[in-house]
Amino acid sequence: MIRYCELCEKQVINIADCCCLGNVVDLELDECNGRICALVVAAPGKFFCIFCPACEYIIPWKRVVRIGPDIILVDVCVEDVKS
Repeated sequence: MIRYCELCEKQVINIADCCCLGNVVDLELDECNGRICALVVAAPGKFFCIFCPACEYIIPWKRVVRIGPDIILVDVCVEDVKS
């Protein structure tokens, strides 16, 4: 089990191009069943810009490949996940 505060400390890395997308700043949850739908990631250097949609990536939960001790690996096309 992992806590939200632990998720926020991890960097999100895209395995498609090995780029750092940033850190988790929020989650999208399904209200009906309580499951995570997506990770909201602030672009690097944009942590305090969480209210600026251009600075965020919305990564569907099904695109999360692995959650490790320091990073979260995802497999996405960056253009598809920019909000």
